[in-house]
Amino acid sequence: MHRSLTLAALILAASTPALGPHRAAGEETRTAIFAGGCFWCVESDFDEVPGVLETVSGYTGGTTEKPTYRDVTNGGTGHHEAVRITYDPAQVSYEALLTAFWHSVDPTDAGGQFCDRGPSYETAVFVLDEEQRRAAEASKAAAQESLEDPIVTPIEDATTFWPAEDYHQGYYEKNPLQYKYYRWSCGRDARIEQVWGKDAFKGIPDHQS
Repeated sequence: MHRSLTLAALILAASTPALGPHRAAGEETRTAIFAGGCFWCVESDFDEVPGVLETVSGYTGGTTEKPTYRDVTNGGTGHHEAVRITYDPAQVSYEALLTAFWHSVDPTDAGGQFCDRGPSYETAVFVLDEEQRRAAEASKAAAQESLEDPIVTPIEDATTFWPAEDYHQGYYEKNPLQYKYYRWSCGRDARIEQVWGKDAFKGIPDHQS
């Protein structure tokens, strides 16, 4: 899953299990956090975006500390499945990542994503500062122009991001057959193509199911 970061960034990531809202370590990298339903799929999609250096599956948006997958899926934590994206702004902009996000989810679904239902699977954009908020709001408005149904995805202030268990990280690479079957049977790509038509997966040049 993860594309190589600098040694310093890797050391920091290993020594910091929970990160509050801030930009990623290093002057040349920045962070974006998106909730787009199953984090396996969000990782897989964003790993194909040039300029993305690392993706980490995790939980955020709630109040429970050190949540587990079972905690989050059982409900009551307030957390979403989400992905923390470290990217090189010289190669890809935050605005481009937002475009890829909108066009790789169904932002009109208020109850989850595809076959995964419930609050932990609802979409959200978690912003780290006012600059990101302005960009997210503008991008959301632009995306809405292509859709008849209203976008229900909220734009929220980022809170502590809790990395998920190791077996969730890079799941699509570790378990390719199970992952592909899950993604197909959940109807993710079919629904995205239905929602977005020719613009499905816009911003993800090498999208693979």
